[in-house]
Amino acid sequence: MTRLAYEQILFDIQDGVARITLNRPARLNSFTQRMHAELSQALDVLEAEPGLRGVILTGAGRAFCAGQDLAERQSARDGARRDLSEMLKRWYRPLILRLRALPVPVICLMNGVAAGAGASLVLACDVVVAAGSARFVQAFSQISLLPDAGGTYFLPRLAGQARAMGAVLFGEPVSAQQALDWGLIWQVVPDEALPQTLADLARRLACGPTRAFGAAKQALQASWSNTLAEQIDLEAQWQQSLGYTEDYLEGMRAFAEKRPPAFRGC
Repeated sequence: MTRLAYEQILFDIQDGVARITLNRPARLNSFTQRMHAELSQALDVLEAEPGLRGVILTGAGRAFCAGQDLAERQSARDGARRDLSEMLKRWYRPLILRLRALPVPVICLMNGVAAGAGASLVLACDVVVAAGSARFVQAFSQISLLPDAGGTYFLPRLAGQARAMGAVLFGEPVSAQQALDWGLIWQVVPDEALPQTLADLARRLACGPTRAFGAAKQALQASWSNTLAEQIDLEAQWQQSLGYTEDYLEGMRAFAEKRPPAFRGC
C-alpha cells in the first residue's frame, strides 16, 4: 500500500501519546478527501502501535474544524444532484467508529470553532477540553441538511433532547461555557493556557494506567445500551482482568507506601 505524506494533518507519537493536528488553517481545518485519507492512515498506525497510551486531537490556527469543505462538492446552483451519503459511508463513518474503538483515551483539545461534521468529531472523543473562545455550530439546517457523522447520536445523549433539538433546528452557536453547562465537554481553559494544557494532558496519558483507562472507556460506552445488570457484569469482567495487571499491583504498593504510582501501562 502506498503511504501518503502528511500534508493536511500533523501526526507524531511521543512517549506513547499520539498527537494529531488538523492542519488546514487557511480553510479552518475543513475536511477534504485528502485529509480523510491521511487520518485513515494515521489510524492504521495507531491501531498497530503496541505501546499506545493515548491520543490528543486538535486543530491548527484559530479553528478546530469547520466541517466538510464544501468547495470539494459539486455546486447545486445549476440543479445538479449528488448522493451525499457516499462521503459519509466512505470516510466519516469509519473515522468516527475507529476513534471510538481505540483502546486508549482520545482527548480533543478544542482550540476554536467546531462546525458541522467538525462538531461531531469533537463529540466522538472521550474527553473534550475547550478554549474559552471555542464554540459549536450546528450549521446543517442552513443548507437544508441534518447533522451527520454521528451528530444526531451524540448530541441528545450528551446535552438532552431539548437542547439538541434547539441547536440542530436553529443553528445558534453554543459557546464553550454553554457546552460545559450542557455536559458536552469536560473543561474550559483560557485560550493562552492551551499549549500548557496539551503538555499536561500528554504527560498524564503517558504516565497513567493505560489498561484501566481503556477499560473505563469501553465500559462507559457500553453503559449507553446495557441494562444495569449487564453493566455490573461487565464491570466485574473488567475488574477481574485489571486485577491481574502490573499497574494494579504498583497502584496498591504505591498506596501502601504513600507515594505516587509509577504506572507502566501493563
